[in-house]
Amino acid sequence: MEDVFRRLAEWVALVVEAAAVLLIAIGAIEALVRTLGVGLRRTLAEKRMVWLHFARWLVLALEFELAADIVRTAISPSWDDVGQLAAIAAVRTFLNYFLERDMEKVAEIERPVAESMMQSGGI
Repeated sequence: MEDVFRRLAEWVALVVEAAAVLLIAIGAIEALVRTLGVGLRRTLAEKRMVWLHFARWLVLALEFELAADIVRTAISPSWDDVGQLAAIAAVRTFLNYFLERDMEKVAEIERPVAESMMQSGGI
C-alpha cells in the first residue's frame, strides 16, 4: 500500500512541477511581450512594472516547486530526504522572501505610475 502512495505522490509532484514550469513560461512570455511593448519610449518606472509582474509569476512558481518537494517527501521519508527537503526549502524560501520584499518596495514606489498607466490604458 505504501508503494501505491509513493507512486501517487511522485505523479502529483510531477504534475505540480509541470505547473510551475508552465507558470514560469507564461510569466516569461508575458514579460517579453511587455518589454517589447515598453521599448525605449517608456520610463524606468514603467519598465520596473514589467519586472514586478514577472516577479509575481516567479514567486508563484517557487511556491509550486516547494509544494512538489513536500509531496515527494511526504511518504516515509528517510533522514536524507528530510535533510534535502530542508535545504531546498531554505533556499527557495530565501529566494521567495527577497523577491517578495523587492516586489513590495517597487510596488510602493511605482504605485502612482501604475495608477496613471491604468487610467491611460498603458501596460
